[in-house]
Amino acid sequence: MHDLKAVSTLFDLRGDFVHGYSYGSGHINDTYCIWVDQAGQRIRYILQRVNHNVFKQPIPLMENVKRVTDHALKRLKEEQCPEAYRRTLTLVPSVDGKPYALDSDGNCWRVYPFIERAYDQIETTRQCQEAARAFGEFQKLTADLPGEPLFETIPNFHNTTSRLAALKEAIQSDPLGRVKEVQKEIDWYLSRESDCHLVVDYLKSGELPLRCTHNDTKLNNVMLDDVTGEGICVIDLDTTMPGSAIYDFGDMIRTATSPAAEDEKDVSKVTMRMFMFEALVQGYLSSAKSFLTPLEKSLLPFSGKLLTMECGIRFLTDYLSGDVYFKIHRPEHNLDRCRTQMALVESIEAQMDEMKAIVDRY
Repeated sequence: MHDLKAVSTLFDLRGDFVHGYSYGSGHINDTYCIWVDQAGQRIRYILQRVNHNVFKQPIPLMENVKRVTDHALKRLKEEQCPEAYRRTLTLVPSVDGKPYALDSDGNCWRVYPFIERAYDQIETTRQCQEAARAFGEFQKLTADLPGEPLFETIPNFHNTTSRLAALKEAIQSDPLGRVKEVQKEIDWYLSRESDCHLVVDYLKSGELPLRCTHNDTKLNNVMLDDVTGEGICVIDLDTTMPGSAIYDFGDMIRTATSPAAEDEKDVSKVTMRMFMFEALVQGYLSSAKSFLTPLEKSLLPFSGKLLTMECGIRFLTDYLSGDVYFKIHRPEHNLDRCRTQMALVESIEAQMDEMKAIVDRY
């Protein structure tokens, strides 16, 4: 537990620290909810320590967040949104006016106002639709972000060509002699090599635009109104950087459409549920179709296959390398994860025609 009272004094909170506690289900940053007394009124804030082991350059990351949230707020105000400050994250400045503060140990901290009357659990297709709409709205708000491209907080994060090259390197070096055990899985991924290059090549040629994208579009990264169920605000902006809309929508498909856990051993339980896909399409295109190009729209069904393959490649690479990146709880944990991604890709491939028809319909 960090000294939350001491950290809170680094920010312009205009009040007295009361107490704080660990908050949320995130696995990367240290997140706390703190209560501050402002002239007799108790106000909540989210206080976070950026994990500099994952995000090596937290200050450029925070400059990204500042640019994106300021621009989104400006756009919402221009649209005369009555809840502008509730529909985008806003940073509380430090006492010296920066969007972050460094403590005596060099840790990078930030503060956001607490978004009241909201939660992050997705349980119904309507909530799924609303979360997808919110991600589309986030891309729409940031589509005209001025200035230089955002800082790349994790280089080549969704570069599937680079991910495939890392897999080939792990196969070649084979540090633990595991290649012979997983030749079937290796052959499966290498047989789909051309798919890995498609979006990367389109971005290089300029046929796909480089956009400001979230890059971690799990549906619980959208806060939902606890009364209406409406998608209110996109959170967890640490991986917001230049990318493709295809990456964001594809990761929604990967994380939202299968009923099975990511590490399910029984891959017969893994399937791409069409009703969940349709909810994603309906929600996302309701806010994003006005700015997406025809090529981006045509690639939406394929995006789920691409991002699921990418994740599977990463799991297989880590297994061959000795499980050095993803946390494991059993010897073949990463291999189980790799196989669920394979099963989901095959389910997507089998339903691709119907997925294309749904996108056309909306």
